[in-house]
Amino acid sequence: MEQADQREPEHSPSRIGRGKAVGIFAAMAVFALGLDVATKEWATKLDPDEPIRLLGGAVYMSLTRNSGAAFSLFADHTYIFPIIAVGVLCWIGWMARQLRSLPWALALGMVLGGVVGNLLDRIFRAPAPFHGHVVDFISVFDPHGQAFPIFNVADMALVGGVSLAILLELLGRQRDGTRITSGKDDDAQAADLHAQRRGQAQHEVRALGDPRDPASASVPTDPRSQAWGA
Repeated sequence: MEQADQREPEHSPSRIGRGKAVGIFAAMAVFALGLDVATKEWATKLDPDEPIRLLGGAVYMSLTRNSGAAFSLFADHTYIFPIIAVGVLCWIGWMARQLRSLPWALALGMVLGGVVGNLLDRIFRAPAPFHGHVVDFISVFDPHGQAFPIFNVADMALVGGVSLAILLELLGRQRDGTRITSGKDDDAQAADLHAQRRGQAQHEVRALGDPRDPASASVPTDPRSQAWGA
């Protein structure tokens, strides 16, 4: 019969107190948001017709205005993105209720910073409130986004945070710092531990001599036989 998955406490540095987890979550969100805002302000001063070539052409700083989602997707539906962003913010708030995991704090902080960074563009930038175009400026392998859609720091934070969250889910690591393991895994670990302890006990018995084994018992020596042999 198959055993149900079990949740065990994770005794590792990745499991931290709630206050510390929330602090790391907030710090990561502020860092991602601040970096996004600062780089966008710098990018707005670039000449759209003269991209800056970096790393031998692997990266270009190329200013563009994006009415779509991350990586310029769904550009014809600008109005719906602020609504989606508010929904994501509510989801993050719900996810953070039992936050005690360092990796989850980093992941959710990155997602929050990315969502808010692009949401501010939607609300405050031209052409109209809640219809604003997002500032994108990072292009790879082509100055005008022909090889890959042009993106910004908020997009990077979003993709990085979501990717980390998916990885944590696949590894069974929960937001409260626990880890889900299957019953089969627990049985295998218990069997391995039992085998290790049994092998260690047998080694100690052989080293000390097992009284139940005549071959291992020490045989007393007659001093007279030693003298005769000499």
